[in-house]
Amino acid sequence: MSSLRLHFWSITGTQIAFLVSLWINQEVFTHTSFVRGINWIFLPSGVRLLSTLLVGFDGAIGLLLAGLITDLLYWFPHDPVRAIAGAFIGSLAPYLVYRFALEYYDLRASLTNLTPKRLLVLAVAYSIANPLFHHLWFALTGTTKSSFESFFSMFVGDLTGALIVLYTMKSILAFLSVQPGQARTDGVFRVRVALDSAYNNQLR
Repeated sequence: MSSLRLHFWSITGTQIAFLVSLWINQEVFTHTSFVRGINWIFLPSGVRLLSTLLVGFDGAIGLLLAGLITDLLYWFPHDPVRAIAGAFIGSLAPYLVYRFALEYYDLRASLTNLTPKRLLVLAVAYSIANPLFHHLWFALTGTTKSSFESFFSMFVGDLTGALIVLYTMKSILAFLSVQPGQARTDGVFRVRVALDSAYNNQLR
């Protein structure tokens, strides 16, 4: 697969995954909403973190595009400034956590070297960074009056969503790795090698 095509599918796949997770969240966890755009359980946050850990900057671009679509057309259609700011912040926070993982955890695209403890650290770091950046923006624009409650609910929603998605993906990878049968094991290994190879090429 060519580099350009790989970038295209990484960005497109991130957008699709984010939009699907948002739809699922609205269908399943609609009763967990604190205010519009802030939920006590927010699965798209997990997709944000997972996508950047998997495909790096391409994931951030995909998140930015998906965020612009959802914020401008669904969450804040009458407030384009907040919609655009939210989309940028929503892609910046997971990307910074990805850079942290790259620097300190020797991150691989297959996530094989991310232990459950490391995943927890990354999930918590993202769940602090995302509401922090949002609420700094809110403070600058004066758009929220209950900042502590809003920050706490966004933190909890981001953390639960990130943990659900990250540990589900980690469990799936672990399950596939221990399944009997050389063909399946080799298939999983080849996928991981391909991911790591493409990921390393992207960093050059």
